[in-house]
Amino acid sequence: MNFTNLRGILTYVPEFREKIFVIAIDGAVVAHENFANLALDLAVLRSLNVRVIVVHGIGLQVRELAQERSIPLSSSDGTGPTDTATLKVCQAASCQVAQQILATFSSADLRAALPNALVVHPFGIVGGVNHLLTGRIERVDTAFLHDLLDRGILPVISPIGSDREGNLFRVNSDAVAVAVAEAVGAVKLIYLSAEIDYAKEADLARQLSVSEAEAFLQRHAATSSALLLSKLSHSIAACRGGVPRIHLLDIRIDDALLSELFSQVGVGTMVYSEGYESIRKAQKKDVRSILQLIAQSVDAAELLPRTRQSILARLNDYYVLEIDRAVVGCVALHRFPESSQAEVACLSVARVYENQGLGRKLVQFAQSVAREEGIRQLFALSARTYNFFTQKAGFREGTPDDLPAARRLLYEQSGRRSKVLLKQLF
Repeated sequence: MNFTNLRGILTYVPEFREKIFVIAIDGAVVAHENFANLALDLAVLRSLNVRVIVVHGIGLQVRELAQERSIPLSSSDGTGPTDTATLKVCQAASCQVAQQILATFSSADLRAALPNALVVHPFGIVGGVNHLLTGRIERVDTAFLHDLLDRGILPVISPIGSDREGNLFRVNSDAVAVAVAEAVGAVKLIYLSAEIDYAKEADLARQLSVSEAEAFLQRHAATSSALLLSKLSHSIAACRGGVPRIHLLDIRIDDALLSELFSQVGVGTMVYSEGYESIRKAQKKDVRSILQLIAQSVDAAELLPRTRQSILARLNDYYVLEIDRAVVGCVALHRFPESSQAEVACLSVARVYENQGLGRKLVQFAQSVAREEGIRQLFALSARTYNFFTQKAGFREGTPDDLPAARRLLYEQSGRRSKVLLKQLF
């Protein structure tokens, strides 16, 4: 047994206890061979006193039933107009999926129920288009859902809802998940899919702030799948509605749910509201973490060795990047006020977080601090990672003559012959 991993897992248990997770599963997930394993994972969460609500989709089953019955669909995902024939197919698909979910949950000893917890209104006429029997959620019966959760019953919510007169409407399941998560105060909304290959999506990082997710949507609106665009846009809406973290997972990855929840790195993509990731001034308690972070880079001759004493002596120059309250990156900004310059130094990111843009964020943070202090030029010295500075951080190559006198002396004494990299701020 890897006790280090066990300790890491156990740190999450008290944090998750009695919290609500909304798990949104596409119809294709229910049809996948890993769905039975997902049910076991949900049982693990319940054993840890995590309160789980499931919202299911029906897209795959709607398309399959429509093909079997030779019925043309007006919309398969609940975003476009839903005519009467399409609604009937959606009702049949919803019943099919719900029964399969309940049967699978029973085999995992999960008590579950299908509550009528949504009050739905017609989506109406938008842009001159009548959406017919497509609905939008007016209200979520949170008291009903909390009552089920208090009794140890897992609510399973379908994308078919009714208004106060009993009229049925088709609702997009991604939107249902957002509405439910916001209404019950969920701390996590987890989208599980079997039809999105997140690994092949260009430029999709493991962690995205809301603004980064919005930028991704703008860049890839014409090239990414409609399913991914829906997950991301609804993730952004959920964050803005008060859900702190939204996870996008592929059910085809074994143990995806537990791997995502009980490790710092995870296996999917997370969209987060402010507070998950932060950069702050280093404190005395961070010195050990900084030394651990830079150890591999020092061994690889990418960074100069540092001691606890040398870091403490210039502690005010150091900044750390935290994810989930764990230090995963650091940078130092050494000032040379006589020449209005500052050195970006000791830049390091934990190996498991490499290639996710964190190094660039640390440099940008140091740059912002320097600019606020009126520093006119940044410089960095690098023997092996200079491509990062020139290609991703906007530095250009300089010469030792560009260094402040005191730093040039140290540069010459070191004998490393590192490249001098410069960035003008003013």
